[in-house]
Amino acid sequence: MTDFLRQPIEKIREVQSQLVAEQVALCAEGHEYYRRRWAEHGVDPTTIRNIDDLERLPLTPKQDLMNDPEAFRLRCPDLSLHERTLWEVNYTTGTTSEPTPLYVTTHDYVAYLGLAKRVGEISGIREDDILMNLFPLTPAPMGAFMRSPMNAYATGATITAALTGAPFGDFNMHRSLDEAVGMVERHRATVLWGITSFVRRTIIRATELGADFSCVRMCGVTGEASTPEMREDIRQRLREHGVENPIIFDRYGSTEAGGMAQCHEDGDWHNPAPDLLFQEVVDPDTGRRLPDGERGALAITQLNRRGTCLVRYLVGDIVSLTHEPCPHCGCTGDRIVPPIVRTKDLLKVKGMLINPTVLLESLTAVPNVDEFQVVLTRQDESDAFSMDEMIVRIASPRTDREALAASVTEAAQSAARIRPRIEFVQASDIYDPAKHSKATRLVDKR
Repeated sequence: MTDFLRQPIEKIREVQSQLVAEQVALCAEGHEYYRRRWAEHGVDPTTIRNIDDLERLPLTPKQDLMNDPEAFRLRCPDLSLHERTLWEVNYTTGTTSEPTPLYVTTHDYVAYLGLAKRVGEISGIREDDILMNLFPLTPAPMGAFMRSPMNAYATGATITAALTGAPFGDFNMHRSLDEAVGMVERHRATVLWGITSFVRRTIIRATELGADFSCVRMCGVTGEASTPEMREDIRQRLREHGVENPIIFDRYGSTEAGGMAQCHEDGDWHNPAPDLLFQEVVDPDTGRRLPDGERGALAITQLNRRGTCLVRYLVGDIVSLTHEPCPHCGCTGDRIVPPIVRTKDLLKVKGMLINPTVLLESLTAVPNVDEFQVVLTRQDESDAFSMDEMIVRIASPRTDREALAASVTEAAQSAARIRPRIEFVQASDIYDPAKHSKATRLVDKR
């Protein structure tokens, strides 16, 4: 499957151009949102014949998908049975109470299997691996949870699920963190597959319980930022279990786009399926495509999709792209180049615009901290015009609290130019795996 990723970039673009013309034609026939939007912008979809022509189509804001997800579902009755048969529904962007459905046909499901196989080949998942799905069982089907088996199916690996998360409903199927630890040990899982903070907490709990995690060789983490310091923290905790060379595979991606793949740690993210997904970096105000190396908004176009279909959809990340062959594995196609900035995450505190990602990375680097949380509030919560205040809550086994507080203060000031107030709390006060699927690192209470 990775043979296509070693084709000359000109060949990949030729395939993409053929596919995008076909996909746009399908959307012009049976996609309510794009039929309306393209007409509003005076675009004749029959003139979109290649990926360069794609630049003439308007961008798709994420809010439009959230507002009317049914309008994004392709409805072409003449398609083959497997193209129009609904296989499953995943949920993505939206509120906790009203997530946004993404419709997956049989065609889309099999396409994702192919993408997952390439992800496994690039990242090094093997047939003899045993994957432990640590994603939570949630009220709305979470894409990462539902796709975990597909990643095993595609690579030929074995998989089981811990069924973690906050309990709901009548059937009592959720397991505790301690039970998840026991399953990893009992099944001799080689790959921990889950949200970064929960995977880390599982390893911490294994150490506390004296469980044997020497079987774990890789962690496939996603769902929240994974900094170099965080990954080294996880690696060090696995080394204490006797794992010689633990690998942390940062599975950047989205439910809408699917998973990207790193061929080595801290590297760029390969688009494993450029025959399924076209990525471009654009000026979000004009829609103009930006050249390689220039940072802008990431927009994706699905090239071979039959359920929920997205064209020039703004994911919500600021990135840059490269189309140079990878110096590590030789793959061609496109790669997302870090750092990745979530546009919705930029905040103004005490009149200064801060990037929470940089702040959290700096705090993660403070040694021997089990959990931390940044809280933005007002010095007087009863006064709407009171000054902003930053509180950093810390859970740590360290007894030298003054020295630890000084280190945390220095880390926060260097990243955000704001001196925080430090509070020491229990780890469960910040992140309780029995109640939440992942740790909330930043809370804005203003």
